[in-house]
Amino acid sequence: MHTSNDLRGALRTIDRRSYPAYKSLAGRWSFGRYVLSVDHVQGDPFAAPSSLSLRVDHREAGFPAAYWDGENRIALADYLLRRFARQADRFCFQAKGSGKSGLINLSRCGQEILQRSACEVNREGIVLRFAVGFPANGRTINAGELEKILFDFLPVCAQESLFFQRTPKEELESAIFLAEDQRFIRRELDRLDLVAFVADGAVLPRESGVSDRPMKDAVAFRAPETLAVTLDLPHRGPLRGMGVRRGITVIAGGGYHGKSTLLKALERGVYDHIAGDGREYVITDRTALKIRAEDGRKVTSTDISLFINHLPNGRDTTRFSTLDASGSTSQAANIVEGIEAGSRVLLLDEDTSATNLMVRDQLMQRVISRDKEPITPFLERAADLYAQAGVSLILVVGSCGDYFRIAHQIIQMDAYRAVDIIQRTRELLGDAPIPAAPDFCLPMGTRTIDLSGAIQTRKNYRGNGYVKERLKIRRSGKTAFSLGQEELDLRYVEQLVDAEQTTALAHLLRYAKENFGGQPTEVKTVVLALEKLLEERGFQGVCGENVPAGLARPRIQEIFACFNRY
Repeated sequence: MHTSNDLRGALRTIDRRSYPAYKSLAGRWSFGRYVLSVDHVQGDPFAAPSSLSLRVDHREAGFPAAYWDGENRIALADYLLRRFARQADRFCFQAKGSGKSGLINLSRCGQEILQRSACEVNREGIVLRFAVGFPANGRTINAGELEKILFDFLPVCAQESLFFQRTPKEELESAIFLAEDQRFIRRELDRLDLVAFVADGAVLPRESGVSDRPMKDAVAFRAPETLAVTLDLPHRGPLRGMGVRRGITVIAGGGYHGKSTLLKALERGVYDHIAGDGREYVITDRTALKIRAEDGRKVTSTDISLFINHLPNGRDTTRFSTLDASGSTSQAANIVEGIEAGSRVLLLDEDTSATNLMVRDQLMQRVISRDKEPITPFLERAADLYAQAGVSLILVVGSCGDYFRIAHQIIQMDAYRAVDIIQRTRELLGDAPIPAAPDFCLPMGTRTIDLSGAIQTRKNYRGNGYVKERLKIRRSGKTAFSLGQEELDLRYVEQLVDAEQTTALAHLLRYAKENFGGQPTEVKTVVLALEKLLEERGFQGVCGENVPAGLARPRIQEIFACFNRY
C-alpha cells in the first residue's frame, strides 16, 4: 500500500496535465490512522464526482466493542455518518474549479435509521464512502486544490467523526441507548401480544407535506387509560403508551382529526427513528405492510380468488395477470402478496382503498345480487384473515361504520387525542351480525418470475466484436428506477422512505437477473435468497468489492413489492 507522501508526490506530478491523468490516483493510500481509497475517478470535471472511501480499523477508532460487535452497529454507523456529513458540509466547494470541482457529497440521512452503504461498521472496522469532485481549471488538473481536500479537509472530517477520542461521549451514548430501548420495545410487542406501541408524548404530525420533521406546537399523543401499557425500558426506564393489540383495530373520527396521521406514524414505526423526531417510541411490528389500491399496476400470476371470482369473461383469478390492474384487483393482489411476504399486520386507509373491494352496503346487496357480483368485500374476509391466518389489521375509516362490527379495538381520534370507544360503539351496534363470507382459504400456489435478459451487449471500440456489460441503473427519486430499457414504478410502495432504498432495489433486481435468469423462478425463492445474501454479506454480496455509496437496505416486504411489479 502506498503512503500519503506518495499521494502528495503523485498529485504534484500530474498538476496542470489533462484531466484523465487523475486516474493514476486510483488505489489505496495510508494516512497513518486511516486508509484513503480512491475507488473511481470521474472522466471530467462535469461528470458524476469521484468515489472515495475511508477505512479505520477498530483498534485505531477506539469505539467500545459493545457499540459495534452486535446489533448496535447500525445505530453507530448512522451516528458516524451524520457527524461526518456535518463536518464535510463545512468544506464543500471550498476547493475551487470548474464543474463539480470541490464537491464533497455524502448520503443525506432522514428521520429513520437505515443500514446504509455510505457507512458500514463490521468486525474489522469502519468504512465510510462518499464522493468528491476532483478540481480542474477547464479540463486541466488543479492538483493544489485537490491537495487541500485530501490533506486539509478530509483529515479534519475523519478526526472529528471516526475516532472515539474526539466524539461527544454523552451524545453517542444517547444514540446507542435509544437504539437499545427501541429494540427492547420490539421484543416486548411479541411478549405482550401487541402489534404496535405509541408512547405518551409522541409527536405524530409532520412539519408539512414535504418535510418529515415534527410539527412545532403539535398536540402530543396520550394513550387512553383502557389501552395504556407501561414498559420498563433498559435505559429510559418506565414509559407509558398505547398498546395496539393483535386482532382488528379500527381508527375512526372526523376529517382532519388525526386518523391518517396516526396510521402514518404506525406505518413508519417499522423503522427506528433518531432522537427528536417525535416518533422515537412509536414502534410497529417490523413486518407491518401498508396496503392500498394501485390503479394501473402490473400483476403477474397472483391468486386473488379470495376476493375476486367468477368474472364475466371467465378469466382465471387463481393465476390472475394484467398489465393494467383496476383499483379492486390491484388492492386484492397487494393483500395476497403482502401475506406471501410474511406480513403479520396489514395497514389500510379508507381514503386510499378501492371502495368496491372494501364494502357493499345492504341496499347495494339487495339491488345487485351476490351471484352477479364477483367481488367478495374485504369486510367479509377480514375476521377470517385474523382468526384463521393470524394476520392483524389496522384500518382507518371515516364513512363506513360496518367495520365496527368486526373490530376488537376502536380508537376515535378527536382533535389529535385518542379515545377508546369500543364499549359505546358495541352498545350502539346491539346484536348486529358480524359480516363473513364462506369458503375462506388462503392462496397456496407458487408464483414465478421471468428474469431473463440480464446482459446487454455492445460493439467494442474496434468494431470487430461484441462485449458484455451490466445493465445500467437510473433512479428517479424514491418512486421509480430503470434497469436497462425496463422501467419500474414504485410510487405506491409507501413504506420506502429513502431514495437510496430504491437504488438498492435496482441493484438487487440486477443481481437476480444475472444470477437467477434463464428460466422462470419462484418469486419467493429469489427474494429469500437475496434477503439471506444481504444478511450474511451485506451490500458487498450484491455489488461485489466496489460497493457504491448510495444504497440503503429495504425490508423484505419492499423487495417482494419490487419483484411483484417487475
